[in-house]
Amino acid sequence: MNKKLNQIDISGWGGYPVKKARVVYPENIDQILIEIQKGDLIARGNGRAYGDSSINEKNTISMKYLNHILSFDDNSGILVVETGILLNDIINTFLPRGWFPYVTPGSKFVTVGGLIAADVHGKNHHKEGSFRNFVEWFEIINSKGEIKKCSKKENSELFEWTIGGMGLTGIIIRAAIKLRPIKTSWIKQKTLVAKDIDQTLKIFENNMNATYSVAWINSTKTKDNIGQSLIMLGEHASIEDLDKKNTQNPLKIRSKKNKDIPFYFPDWFLNKKLIKLFNFIYYFIGKITSKEKLVYWDDYFYPLDTILGWNKIYGRKGFVQYQCVIPLEKSKAGLIELLKEIEKSNVSSFLSVLKRFGDQKGNFSFPMQGYTIALDFPVSEDTLNLLEKLDEITIKYNGRFYLAKDARMSKETFKKSDKRIQEYINFRNKNDFDKNFKSSQSSRLEL
Repeated sequence: MNKKLNQIDISGWGGYPVKKARVVYPENIDQILIEIQKGDLIARGNGRAYGDSSINEKNTISMKYLNHILSFDDNSGILVVETGILLNDIINTFLPRGWFPYVTPGSKFVTVGGLIAADVHGKNHHKEGSFRNFVEWFEIINSKGEIKKCSKKENSELFEWTIGGMGLTGIIIRAAIKLRPIKTSWIKQKTLVAKDIDQTLKIFENNMNATYSVAWINSTKTKDNIGQSLIMLGEHASIEDLDKKNTQNPLKIRSKKNKDIPFYFPDWFLNKKLIKLFNFIYYFIGKITSKEKLVYWDDYFYPLDTILGWNKIYGRKGFVQYQCVIPLEKSKAGLIELLKEIEKSNVSSFLSVLKRFGDQKGNFSFPMQGYTIALDFPVSEDTLNLLEKLDEITIKYNGRFYLAKDARMSKETFKKSDKRIQEYINFRNKNDFDKNFKSSQSSRLEL
């Protein structure tokens, strides 16, 4: 059995917090079943959740080696995989055949198990919903070591609580997901410029029929220009949209060498003045170059993935990503108050992203009808103090928080933010999941 039993330092993608944990690397289901018998564990994909949701200091089960493609139906687009497989490997295999994930987060270096556990959303939630909508079924190992097949019709309660349940209902080992048929590997992108929050929200609302929409928002602007942004709309390009050169092989995957950041930047590097300057330049360039253009799929969906180790720019202390959603009727007021609080503080968000959410089904999924904002802050005492204030604002406007991004929220804040929590706890307790499946995050939040 291929195991690494030594205690090692691990963290989420943000590099905060760092925990010393026992990590094992099973190569098959039988080896997972042995670990289940020990209890008190959590499954871990590729470690791209930002905080401590895939860490258990006693027993962290890496799904790294359960990463095989099991079957694919060219007629239906149904793909069956082991859940340790990376989204990147799925795309590289099936995009040349004319298929692409229906829902994808901002990184392709995530596992299918992680996509299900966090019920991820993408730039198309307003129109097509979360990853949940494209999961046909999955198999999960429960606390008794039983393998249960779950779908909307079979073991439906377990199905609904597992999707978005952050790995706390068992270990997902296999899944069937539906892929989207595409004609090319290109996206038609249209960039729209908004001078303030009113224009930003108006553009989103006027473009609800766009398949993809996302905004870079300038979190360093206040007063009349608060909410200044660049909104990128996207559609999968047809062959007719391509130039003559690209029509010869419209589904080609381009080979390119990713850049790497070989060292950690100094902790002081991303200071407020530098971030403000970056935001000014980014908006200015976006404003003068805004137009309709064809963008390669990798550049549209995963711009940060082209820079390996981009998290190092925040320094050795790491960073925290803060993501909340504010219900639609309160979104404008809530976003303005959040942005004003950030500007008042001693820190700024290097990268700030705004998306529109549509309707959402699912027992414990993060999205709700409204607007979600994601913010990146270097770890510091000032940052942690600011985030407590942002927590208060989010709760004030009846918002809630994305557990896949959380690294520091208090249990008190968490319980105030979501009325569904007790029902989830009751479900876990009823099935003895609370005894077997735990993470550093679930312990911190008393989930």
